[in-house]
Amino acid sequence: MKMVGVSRLIYALCLSLLCLAFFFQGESIFPPQKQIPKLKSSGKELAERYCQMCHTFPEPGLLDKNTWDKSVLPNMGMRLGIRTNGTDPFEDLDPIDESIVRNLNIYPDAPLILKEDWYRIVDYYVQNAPIKLESQQVTVSRAKEKAPFKSQFITIGDNKLPKVSLLNFNEATSELYIGDNNNLYALKNTGEISNSWLLNSPASHIEFNDNSDPLLLTIGQFRPSDQELGRLANLKTRENRESAIVDVTKLRRPVYFASGDLNGDNIVDAVVCSFGNYGGKLSWFDNFEPSKEHVLSNLPGARMVAIKDLNGDKKPDIVALMAQAFEQISIFYNKGEGEFEQVKVLEFSPVHGVSYFELVDFNNDGFQDILLANGDNWDYSNVDKPYQGLRIYMNDGHNYFKETFFYPMFGCSKAVARDFDNDGDLDIVGVSFYADLKDPRESFVYLSNNGDLKFTASFHPDAVYGKWLTMEVADFNGDSRPDVMLGSFMFNFNEMAKVGASTGISSFPQVLLLTQVD
Repeated sequence: MKMVGVSRLIYALCLSLLCLAFFFQGESIFPPQKQIPKLKSSGKELAERYCQMCHTFPEPGLLDKNTWDKSVLPNMGMRLGIRTNGTDPFEDLDPIDESIVRNLNIYPDAPLILKEDWYRIVDYYVQNAPIKLESQQVTVSRAKEKAPFKSQFITIGDNKLPKVSLLNFNEATSELYIGDNNNLYALKNTGEISNSWLLNSPASHIEFNDNSDPLLLTIGQFRPSDQELGRLANLKTRENRESAIVDVTKLRRPVYFASGDLNGDNIVDAVVCSFGNYGGKLSWFDNFEPSKEHVLSNLPGARMVAIKDLNGDKKPDIVALMAQAFEQISIFYNKGEGEFEQVKVLEFSPVHGVSYFELVDFNNDGFQDILLANGDNWDYSNVDKPYQGLRIYMNDGHNYFKETFFYPMFGCSKAVARDFDNDGDLDIVGVSFYADLKDPRESFVYLSNNGDLKFTASFHPDAVYGKWLTMEVADFNGDSRPDVMLGSFMFNFNEMAKVGASTGISSFPQVLLLTQVD
């Protein structure tokens, strides 16, 4: 055994020396092989690979060349660790938000992609994007007459800069709740202010209950932020009213909530949309208890929810609209005992700008359809987009949705369906907030349903008196017909000056009330 081992060792040494000899002579003992060059990925292939790490793949044609080149792509590059021309992704953040964003590692210090690959992605988008986006095409007939509403301006307090973040009508008390900056007012239809509150931050949503105080959601920071300053709590309206204490704090920029018994224990729960900015989540709280939070999604951009049994199993499901990069509508089917299964039913590009939805039955088939508004331009692509507007998605009876109507509307922020003319079908009102001011009269539209989802559009000249972030539809004046209330929001006096220069108006109300003409 030892001799065999020695022989093998000698053989191996000899073979090694032979290989070295050939090596130093510049020859190889192995037959030559053809080298296959490594193919470089194209800009499109790289974009499909890297962009879909964070969101759906955006086609170059969704934005113009300049917006891609000067705004969107530089930010995308920083998210991949590529910083050009000394750009600093944290320069506009306060120290607290900067610390949060750094911990989330949104903008890594080290590149996640080769620079040459990144430049191929940039070149792909810039070369294939249009110089200018297409204009919006008229899809409905337009009435010569103005929308059938008479207008009234509502101005409250001494605030000359309207910042209305909430409009909700309490049908039980016939009061319109108006959230203006850090103030909240309850307004009777007689014009009397029945109550007012000073809040810690702007109100974003309120829910009324017959036998208890309303539940009020405050946003914390209105501007994009990840600070956990939002709160869901009781709003005291009567000193002697007994209400179960609700106090959910440390919410990350919450914008909406809905309540219902989600787990069948006969106790009301809450679904909260913590929109956030770079971080956020969609979660539900068992019995409104902060210690019993159940996270449905850890993505930012939870915009709004509806609670509805969509599959007929007598358990309430959750329908959620997600904005930011992961724009979609998902149904969280209730599996019982507090468990939910997410099914994505609609998905959009990251620049679609979804902002609001309603569940409504347009064709009276017993199934909930979707009315969707998209026009949010508060991002890195602040340009008018031809695909902004309001859409109807019809339900096939199995919760598969197909687009059947589109009304183009730059900056569309909200759309509501009601039977305004009492003819048995659903009409639509839509409002725009993010659009430019080329024709501010069209920032409010009334779409009269002529049947079979054929609509006629009309507008109101007094829509020039604001930038309409919020809208409520309810019977304000008690005539048993739906009225429309529009809430104006202007970021600062510079923006108000621009609106004034465009319209010739120097004074702006908080609310435009549109009641139906006789």
